[in-house]
Amino acid sequence: MKPPPKRLSDLKGGSKPPGTFAPPTPKVSRQKKAKVLTAAERAAFLASRPDLKS
Repeated sequence: MKPPPKRLSDLKGGSKPPGTFAPPTPKVSRQKKAKVLTAAERAAFLASRPDLKS
């Protein structure tokens, strides 16, 4: 008789239990924060870009 097929999770083992909080890695820390435009800035930007008007 043929053995049951192996799943990838069977080969790799189960997921590890969550440990203590780890500080963010440098890659996460380097991500830029998004700039939120004010209403005046948004209006000025859309006025300069007529192709974006809906």
